[in-house]
Amino acid sequence: MFEQYIGQKVVIDLRSPYVCLGTLVAFNEDVFELKGADLHDLRDTETTREIYIVQSRDTGIKRNRRRLLVFRRDVVAISRLDDVVDE
Repeated sequence: MFEQYIGQKVVIDLRSPYVCLGTLVAFNEDVFELKGADLHDLRDTETTREIYIVQSRDTGIKRNRRRLLVFRRDVVAISRLDDVVDE
């Protein structure tokens, strides 16, 4: 299922006010592993989740982690960054 996302830039929406963006390099039943990742706390800005993701798609991922493990139990959704639309 997630194999098609390996090597792709992805957006991971979390249950918390965080969103993760980066290149998916591995996953197992517990975690997603991202490289060149941005772990963004949406409470730090007045920008909505959707606007932040669209801006990141257009300007590039603002990396603040070389490697990031995201617990799957905290994930609401995962998608390719290229699949984000702003219509």
